[in-house]
Amino acid sequence: MTTAILTPTDLAAGTWNIDPVHSTIGFSVRHLMVSKVRGNFDTFTGAVTIAEDGTPAVTAEIDVTSINTRNEQRDGHIKSADFFDAEQFPTATFVSTGVEADGDDYKLTGDFTLKGVTKPVVLKMEYNGVNPGMGHGAVAGFEATTVINRKDFGIDIEMPLETGGTVVGDKITITLEIEATRAA
Repeated sequence: MTTAILTPTDLAAGTWNIDPVHSTIGFSVRHLMVSKVRGNFDTFTGAVTIAEDGTPAVTAEIDVTSINTRNEQRDGHIKSADFFDAEQFPTATFVSTGVEADGDDYKLTGDFTLKGVTKPVVLKMEYNGVNPGMGHGAVAGFEATTVINRKDFGIDIEMPLETGGTVVGDKITITLEIEATRAA
């Protein structure tokens, strides 16, 4: 259940399914204390459901085994028990609990589950409007970001560097670029 109304006048009631072909769920994390590694999840599903009264609900499921950092060895390590333990926890989920206006943007709150641990998160969300689409129905666009601490989700591997610091930072920035199509 959400706590505020999101619906701009052009975001009609109904279900808006995330189009994985035109959407991205990405992340970045500090590497060796000086740069960032970026990656994406190639397989995910989700929907934005707008009730008749304008109340939104957002759900998403991410296949963590679809991680892609452009390095097969690193992807394999991230899927291991050191990080995602993807064999035991193959999916991450998000279920919204509220949306509120934040200037011209929004704050989307919800419960994020990763590696079997559920924690509340707040995403800063931008609504990019609706386009009539290309003959397959209306399309809505959203962008959202949040920062989580990997240790909050049981990903607490320590890989210290001899000179101080760690190989992998604690803060993970998650970035979503979503295109959703209105279901018939």
